[in-house]
Amino acid sequence: MNPFKLALLSIPLALSIQCGISAIADEHHGEQHSEPRSAPVAHSTAPRPGYRPTVDGRGQVLDGRYNHGHYYPPTGAVRPSLPETYHPYYHGGSRFYFSGGIWYAPQGPGFVVVRPPPGLIISVLPPYYSMVWFGGVPYYYANNVYYSWQPDQNGYAVVDPPQDADNPSPPPEDAQTNGTAEDDWIIYPKNGQSKEQQAADQFECHNWAKGQTGFDPTQPGGGVPGNVDTARNNYNRALSVCMQGRGYQVG
Repeated sequence: MNPFKLALLSIPLALSIQCGISAIADEHHGEQHSEPRSAPVAHSTAPRPGYRPTVDGRGQVLDGRYNHGHYYPPTGAVRPSLPETYHPYYHGGSRFYFSGGIWYAPQGPGFVVVRPPPGLIISVLPPYYSMVWFGGVPYYYANNVYYSWQPDQNGYAVVDPPQDADNPSPPPEDAQTNGTAEDDWIIYPKNGQSKEQQAADQFECHNWAKGQTGFDPTQPGGGVPGNVDTARNNYNRALSVCMQGRGYQVG
């Protein structure tokens, strides 16, 4: 072949090889000097200190009203059977079951979580409750239900939410001083009642005994005419009976 033609044919091939080598070099050069891609930022899912989710792992809802701080199944939840520790109640011709602050009613083959009707009387408060005051009267709250002591029925009644339920009032002074001026009394909580519970019980029993006898130890002379000693003794007996009925030893 003519040497001149062979040289012309070699030029494109040499250019192609040179371009390929340059592209590879540029590619490696870019890899060596390009900035590394930053990894995606991971947002922490760790709970804040003191944080409590509104729904727990079992689907129960947090009741945070009045700092109550306990979880309950939502109203309308259905379960196939009742808890082992339940108490049956009847009200208005209907049957209800109570366990751990949760109320149930029969529904088909199972039981549904409900709100109890006002007027239903229970003898023992839920194991967890919050005591709140409205207008000088103590209420007991748990799972969006309010209870009030009814001395004539010796139990706690389910009641409607008090007026202005979002603004509880402080306890009255006589409740903070255990409800009575009888400082020489010894009142022992046999059932492990807290100081707050004892103060509320004494306040309620004080009001009940005062209503039964007319004697008020916080007033000069008991606030009654006639024989003060007799009125005082009657008051003390009434107060003692009320406190003993609530699980206290009085002496």
